[in-house]
Amino acid sequence: MDNLHVVIATDCGSTTTKAILIEKKDEGYRQTFRGEAPTTVEAPFEDVTRGVLNAIQEVEELSGRRILDGETIITPAAGNVGVDIYISTSSAGGGLQMMVAGVVQAMTSESAQRCALGAGAIVMDALAANDGRLPHEKIERIRQLRPDMVLLAGGTDGGTVSHVVELAEDIAAADPKPRFGTGFQLPVIYAGNADAREKVDKVLGEKTALTVTENIRPTMEAENLGPARHVIHDLFLEHVMAQAPGYRKLMGWAGAPIMPTPGAVGQIMQTIARQQGINVVGVDIGGATTDVFSVFGEIFNRTVSANLGMSYSISNVLAEAGLDAIMRWVAFDLEEADLRDRIKNKMIRPTTIPQLLQELQIEQAIAREALRLAFVQHRELAVGLKGVQSERTLADVFEQGATGESLIQMMELDLLVGSGGVLSHAPNRQQSCAMLIDAFQPEGITRLAVDSIFMMPHLGVLSTVDEQAATEVFERDCLIYLGTCAAPVGEGKFGEVCAEYAVDLAGGRREGELRIGELVLLPLEDGETAQMSLRPGRRWDAGAGPGQAINAVVHGGAVGLVLDGRGRPIELAPDDRLRQMAAWQGALNLYGEQ
Repeated sequence: MDNLHVVIATDCGSTTTKAILIEKKDEGYRQTFRGEAPTTVEAPFEDVTRGVLNAIQEVEELSGRRILDGETIITPAAGNVGVDIYISTSSAGGGLQMMVAGVVQAMTSESAQRCALGAGAIVMDALAANDGRLPHEKIERIRQLRPDMVLLAGGTDGGTVSHVVELAEDIAAADPKPRFGTGFQLPVIYAGNADAREKVDKVLGEKTALTVTENIRPTMEAENLGPARHVIHDLFLEHVMAQAPGYRKLMGWAGAPIMPTPGAVGQIMQTIARQQGINVVGVDIGGATTDVFSVFGEIFNRTVSANLGMSYSISNVLAEAGLDAIMRWVAFDLEEADLRDRIKNKMIRPTTIPQLLQELQIEQAIAREALRLAFVQHRELAVGLKGVQSERTLADVFEQGATGESLIQMMELDLLVGSGGVLSHAPNRQQSCAMLIDAFQPEGITRLAVDSIFMMPHLGVLSTVDEQAATEVFERDCLIYLGTCAAPVGEGKFGEVCAEYAVDLAGGRREGELRIGELVLLPLEDGETAQMSLRPGRRWDAGAGPGQAINAVVHGGAVGLVLDGRGRPIELAPDDRLRQMAAWQGALNLYGEQ
């Protein structure tokens, strides 16, 4: 859109509504001002537009631009008054909560999960004809959960009909009521075998608000998630959002459909990956959930770890990771009881932030494990299609090992982006960098970045209106590049040389040996690039194969160039953990002089 010069965008979160102003300057689109206010979806206000108006008022005060006329957004922009378009995303009211159902657990049920997650939903449960639950257990589960909508899939076109119809009968028998609104029918999307459409319509047509769309798994070899994802977005607006207080008014203001916040973040990730031709992994770690996004070879996946977060779900992180896994990242001794007390305090008072250096180190240690566990869950769902016979050579068998066909190949990852309070608001950027490297353990050469003020949702919805504007702001104002991580992968004894490096920096050439268990930080400013040559040892691989040298242009950032010789997975010397952790923290200057 050529006439887009001033954009106001809001993201209505469950606790805070964030507004940003984007303006077209001489050098292109820039994010200029931001404001925030508490979200007002609950009592006593029960009108989401109040929080939106308050956040926009703050932008007005800061920018000197008049945007509101009473409760109306002035459009189009003229001089210093008004905006050309208002757009919004939302996860207020707990976001979009869905159940999915498919015939075979490892096939259509998994495809249905990927479809719902990619559209920005939280998947409450995934039913399958072969999941071992009896019909009455499934019916009870549907009644108990009260999802916002259900996605029913199953059967390739021309395949099984009876199993899909049985699942439809279970949904009908449960007669589920939607979470919002009493006089409304529950939206159900049927995206399964085309041959079963009539029977499914007979079973569910009257009891639910049924929408039929294309099969998400038309053949064994193909997944077709796009059409069903679009239907989920439409129904989210029409049914879920429309029931939340004040949303009808908000939808009337917006110049583009309101998107679920995570769906919008996924949108900008896909746009960037496509435009730059790169593979991207992104993470958003919150108080209750951690979202992981990935785009590999243009295949997009998203997962929500609803039980891993930094405040409400912090106890789950300890339960799942275990005490030792958290303590390995801390460079001092700590009693187990002390750690448990600190974690419980954070759960009881979720808005508190660390006051002491030791508290900060503990919080960042927990964050590493929350991120690592969320990424493990993501890799398990981001897999090639199951049930497909693929031809494999002997070399493939050795390469894939026993990991299954995960699409996440860390050697091929180009960019890793972190967002969420613990990453975006760390006291220094080295800490964000260390958390990302320790949790995701990138391999080969990978750029690292954090989202400066969590504007990815706003840019995701903007990309549906004006892709160029969204990508320009993403590059210039959204991402803060931390630098590059170069990590050869292999095995050996601590202290042995795993690679030799030579880097042409502005201050001259730096050469040296990278030893196993060592971290080296070289200065490389934001906006600078350097030519690097990395020659790994015989049993080590930096991306070109074992023992093969690699030459690459590496990018700088707020931290610089990190050479990581700790191997994958990162190994700690069991008898010398404290000294080793202190050495790593010192190498990156994480916490200054202690």
